[in-house]
Amino acid sequence: MHTGMLWFDDTQSTLDTKIKKATEYYKKKYGRMPDLCLVHPNMMRDSVVESEKPALRDSEGITVRAYRPVLPGHIWVGVEDKN
Repeated sequence: MHTGMLWFDDTQSTLDTKIKKATEYYKKKYGRMPDLCLVHPNMMRDSVVESEKPALRDSEGITVRAYRPVLPGHIWVGVEDKN
């Protein structure tokens, strides 16, 4: 993903809830559903063990990946490059 929308959420909500809010806003703003979500590895620790699963797919078909350049509390959503 080269471009996307950066979403900040520092609430105590679960990662799934944060991603759902970000993707709903993305869909409303851009008229399409994102299929990729990048988050800081620390945000995924509660959801998945990084060494076992570097990416997971949520119930809405969005791939969630740990990506260290994304700051904690931020979610980068967009459409994955199919190159």
